[in-house]
Amino acid sequence: MLDPVESTIPMSQALDWTQDLEAARAGDRPALERVLGRSRQDLRRYAEHHCVVNDVEDAVQESLFTASRRLADLRQLESFASWLFRIVKRECNRLKRAWRGLRHEPVTEDIAAPCTTEHRGLARDLAAAMQSLPAHYREIVLLRDLEGLTIGELAGRLGITREAAKARLHRARALAREYLHD
Repeated sequence: MLDPVESTIPMSQALDWTQDLEAARAGDRPALERVLGRSRQDLRRYAEHHCVVNDVEDAVQESLFTASRRLADLRQLESFASWLFRIVKRECNRLKRAWRGLRHEPVTEDIAAPCTTEHRGLARDLAAAMQSLPAHYREIVLLRDLEGLTIGELAGRLGITREAAKARLHRARALAREYLHD
């Protein structure tokens, strides 16, 4: 029986990856650049699901920088990918917390302008909550609550099952409530 990694990656590339990773951990700068370069796209895709849209690239950059400084501390090379994903998720969370601290800035004046004076604060908070959501959660809330699509229409538009659409919508609303509760 083949190892799943061996079946998807040619053996020569798997050996190159392991050798590059070991060399990078030992301090070989070109090997480190190759390892981080190969990891960048996967990190970006992962960050797109955990970060605010505007913070994705910042989170990836900071994560790659942290990984380059701390790679020698990694005890098991086999856990490199999960270690790197934990770094980017932590960075996304840090950026979200920092962004929440800046909520008082008039980021969404065009949304708040038509509201009456007593509702402006609520409108800003709701806009900030929507902005804090990862892109796939923000999209489903906007499609459902602003465009009025049904669950079936959401599933069709997003190319997911009805159950996945319900779960994603529920999770998005829970995250928005959590943000507003803080």
